[in-house]
Amino acid sequence: MPVDGTPDPHEVEVSFGTRLRLNRTRRGLTREVLGGLVGRSASWVKAVETGRLGTPKLPILLRLVEALRIRDLAELTGEQSVPVELFTGPGHTLLPRVRAAVNALPGWDDRPSPPTEELRARLAGAWRARHSAPNHREVVGRLLPGLFEDAQRAVRQAEDGAARASAQSVLSEVCSLAQFFIAYQPAQSLLWRVAERGMVAAQEAEDPHALGVAAWLLAQAHRDAGDWEAADAVTEDASRHLVRHLPDGNRDVLAVWGSLRFEAGYTAARRGEAGTAWRHWDSARRAAERLPASYYHPVTSFSRPVLGAHAVTVAVELRGGHEAVRQAERAPAEAIPSRPRRARHRIEQARAHHLAGQPGEAMRVLEAAHEAAPETIRYNGFARRMVLEELESRQARRRDRAGGLALRIGLLS
Repeated sequence: MPVDGTPDPHEVEVSFGTRLRLNRTRRGLTREVLGGLVGRSASWVKAVETGRLGTPKLPILLRLVEALRIRDLAELTGEQSVPVELFTGPGHTLLPRVRAAVNALPGWDDRPSPPTEELRARLAGAWRARHSAPNHREVVGRLLPGLFEDAQRAVRQAEDGAARASAQSVLSEVCSLAQFFIAYQPAQSLLWRVAERGMVAAQEAEDPHALGVAAWLLAQAHRDAGDWEAADAVTEDASRHLVRHLPDGNRDVLAVWGSLRFEAGYTAARRGEAGTAWRHWDSARRAAERLPASYYHPVTSFSRPVLGAHAVTVAVELRGGHEAVRQAERAPAEAIPSRPRRARHRIEQARAHHLAGQPGEAMRVLEAAHEAAPETIRYNGFARRMVLEELESRQARRRDRAGGLALRIGLLS
C-alpha cells in the first residue's frame, strides 16, 4: 500500500467497484462524465463503485476500458487479463523500423542532405499515397524511415538560419505523418516523443502552418490521455497564434485554424458540454465555407465534407444516438476523398447507430469501413469494441456476422 494509504489494486484484493473508482479518479473523470462515456448514469457509476451493483458484463467492461484508457482488463477486474491490443489495435509489422528511425541520431556522415524542396515533394507524395491506399499504414511505414533520416540530416547541414528554418518545418511535418502511423498502436511513449519533437521543430521553424498541425495532433494526444485541460490549452494557444496569420490569405493556415476549432469542440463534447461543442463546430464550419468547395487539407482532412463527419462525432460524444444518426444521414462518406478518413467516418456512423440501438446497421457500416480501408478499422478501438460486443449477442445470426468481421480485422487471429 502506498504511503498515502491508497490501496494498490495490483497488490491486494480490491473489489471491482474500488478498482473502478481508483481508475476513474486517476483519470480526473467525474461520475457524470464516465457514465456518459459508457452510456450509463452517474448514479449507476456510484452504485458500481459502492458495491450495490456487481461487475458489469463484458460489453460494458469494454466501454469502461476504452473510456478509462486502461491497458489491460485485469486493471479493473483483477483477473480475466486481456491485453491492450484488443482495444487499441496490434503493433504493425513496420513499427520497429519506424521506432528505430525516430530513436536514431541524425546521420553524421558526409552524405549531403536532399534539398528541402525535394523533401517537401516526397512528403506530399507520402500524404497522397496514404489517402489513396487501403493499407495506408503499410505505405506510410515504408516511407517514414527515409524521410526521418533525410529531414534530420537537412536540419543538421543547414548553412544559415533560413535554410535551417525550412528544414525544421519539413521535419515537423514528417513527425506529423509519423503520428498517423503510430496512433492506436501499443507505442504511447513513441507517440509522445514524436508529438513533442514535431512541436519543437515547428516552433524553431516559426512556421504557422507547421505549428498549427503539430498543435492539432498534440491536442488529440492530450485528450486521448484524459488530460482535457492540456488539450484545451494547446488548441486555444495555437488558435490565437494562427488567427494573426489569417489575413495573409493562406488557405492551409485557415484550414488548420478550423481544425483546431473542431478539436476544441470535440473536447467539449467529451465533457458533455453540448452548447460549447456545437459553438466550436460552427466556428469550424464557417472556416470551411471560406475555402473552395473542392479544398481538402492533406493532413487534417479539413474540408466541407469532413465538417459533416465532425458533426456526427460531436453528436456521438454527446451521447445523442438519434441526433448522431440524423447527422450521419446528412454526411455521406462517399464525399470524402481520403480512404482512411472515409473509413474513420464510417466508424463514427457505426457508433451513431450503435448508440441508437441499431446494431445491425452499425455492423453494416463497419463492414463498409473495412472495405474502404481495412487498416483503419483494424486499429480503431471503437470499432473493435463494437465487434467484440456483437460477439456476445444472444442472436446466432448477429454473432456469426460479427465473427466474420472479427476475423478480417484480426480480433480472432
